[in-house]
Amino acid sequence: MNMSRRLGILVFCGVPAIIGGGIIYGIFGSYIPVFIYEVILALAAGGVASK
Repeated sequence: MNMSRRLGILVFCGVPAIIGGGIIYGIFGSYIPVFIYEVILALAAGGVASK
């Protein structure tokens, strides 16, 4: 997988990080669940980008 495709995957995962983080904060009203969501999303993006 070339570098441009890896960057594209990471940008594609950046949108759910921003939008999803706001939704998670709106539901729970705390930054702890947002942090957990972001870590899970970062691990998934890293797993996909590392292939």
